Amino acid sequence: MATWNSRGLRGSTLEDLINRTNERYEEMGLALIQKIPTPITPIKIDKEHRHITLAYFEKISTVDYIGAVQGIPVCFDAKECKSNTFPLQNIHEHQVRFMENFEKQEGISFLIIHYTEKNLLYYMRFHELKEFWNRALHGGRKSFRFDELKPAFFMKLKNNCFVPYLEYIQKDLDTR
Repeated sequence: MATWNSRGLRGSTLEDLINRTNERYEEMGLALIQKIPTPITPIKIDKEHRHITLAYFEKISTVDYIGAVQGIPVCFDAKECKSNTFPLQNIHEHQVRFMENFEKQEGISFLIIHYTEKNLLYYMRFHELKEFWNRALHGGRKSFRFDELKPAFFMKLKNNCFVPYLEYIQKDLDTR
């Protein structure tokens, strides 16, 4: 199998873990969450190896995942971070706008950030993201630091493969 050096695959390990978690939540009847594919138009295809070698995005995507948890609409994006500082440029304005509008419709929006060097996951509530976003818009830092995050929203993988985000959705609801 060929190695692909695309920046777009950096979060694939986290996404694999979330996809397995979503399958398990569905099997247990707890949630129905779907991965939203990014619409692309292939330009070049390697027919011998059956994969796309060049493509362009048809339109901007919204978030990585969308669905429902016990009747509550949920959307979230998965991000990875190798350092103690997360650049807000890794989140796009149209994603923030979508998440904000989703919340206005009484849904829950959040990010799951994997701090790869620490092997920690963070559940970032939308209102926390919005605070950092607004700070940047008003001339402040265009990133947030690990030490600015709320300790109560750090997650650890369960059984090395399960992302326990349902527990943190409940914490999120409890703090609203």
